[in-house]
Amino acid sequence: MFTRHLYIRRLWMLLLFTAALGATFESLSGMDLKTTAEMFLSDSKKLENEPASDTVPAGKLVENEVQPLEEAFDWSQYPIKKVVATGYTAGEESTGKQPGHPSYGITYSGVKVKRDLYSTVAADPGVFPIGTILFIPGYGYGVVADTGSAIKGNKLDLYYDTVDEVYSNWGKRTLDVHIIKKGTGKITEEELTALNEDEAMQVFRQSYLKTED
Repeated sequence: MFTRHLYIRRLWMLLLFTAALGATFESLSGMDLKTTAEMFLSDSKKLENEPASDTVPAGKLVENEVQPLEEAFDWSQYPIKKVVATGYTAGEESTGKQPGHPSYGITYSGVKVKRDLYSTVAADPGVFPIGTILFIPGYGYGVVADTGSAIKGNKLDLYYDTVDEVYSNWGKRTLDVHIIKKGTGKITEEELTALNEDEAMQVFRQSYLKTED
């Protein structure tokens, strides 16, 4: 009997304490407990139904960034050769030809000069046969499609659209290039186009394509 009365007394004191706490909260906040509870439940439902944010977390952004080709693949599996690489254009300063000449912009192999993910480059066919695919750090893939009277031995001439690009983007460098595939002595326009339009490589290609102003 004594235990029962003690239990009832403690329960009554707990209820009084809760009521007093509620009154204090309402007095300080200017809001009643019912309103607070309804707001809490409303906010909870909004969070549950709210679509995922379009903002990419910082960690994900780094993860999804396109790596430079130099870092995206293991180039150590390919043979290397040290070369001296310069740049050239289709213009008179490099080829002696002007626009309107029948072979202006046409390489020794017959394909048109191209600056792309896979660009046309000139080499000594005795070192790099026509059709050889090279990876040239800082430039991208180079497909040997041209030759040059001054390009003998371990030398390369890398195609650029303008003289300004030759000087600002390249100049003259001595570096190791990776031999991806040895050429058979020929390359066609269709083969070069297929290389540049390979779907799996488009994410890298965007870095090499010019954007219109």
